[in-house]
Amino acid sequence: MTSTSLTRPSLLSRVRNPDDHDAWREFESRYGDLITRYCRSLRLQHSDAEDVRQLVMLNLSSSMRSFQYDPARGRFRTYLGRAVRNAVFRVKQCPPGRGIPLPLIDGDQLSSVESGDHDATADLWDRHWCEHHLRRAFETLRKSHKPRSIEVFDRLLAGEKTADVAASFEMSVEAVKKVKQRIRAELREIVAEQVAEEDRHVDRE
Repeated sequence: MTSTSLTRPSLLSRVRNPDDHDAWREFESRYGDLITRYCRSLRLQHSDAEDVRQLVMLNLSSSMRSFQYDPARGRFRTYLGRAVRNAVFRVKQCPPGRGIPLPLIDGDQLSSVESGDHDATADLWDRHWCEHHLRRAFETLRKSHKPRSIEVFDRLLAGEKTADVAASFEMSVEAVKKVKQRIRAELREIVAEQVAEEDRHVDRE
């Protein structure tokens, strides 16, 4: 993990400040797509998925100042997942189109699942969370690697045989394997750093 990531305030710490508008924009940019993808995998209509995303952001913005994040009770992904699943439950119970205002979730409710029958979606949330981090990590990786190496890795991910990829790029099979191993190792490192940054809830000196 880089020294910069260890010393800068975490995003979770920053969004607790209602005046830090840049933090909220970064938070929504980082997690908005994850929330929408998760909702769509539950077969919610696009408009309903957007309602969930907006409700989650509204809930978090109103409750985060008093919300006490306790890592001993779960990682940040668990807290956000509960907030999202609560919002899905509320949107299904009170469709916005009916003109019924959606109730907000307060800080205490943020840490508890509202209905046991939607707990089964926790595994689905975890899968989307992992995919979200891999997408972010790969975007970071693309900026630091030559397009040729990224294309080699992309084609291997797509299922092409190592020998075929090697022939296409006029590389040895061993060289292709090394590209794959190097990029996979870097992806794991980047993902680990991303997750650690999320769970750093206290500013460090």
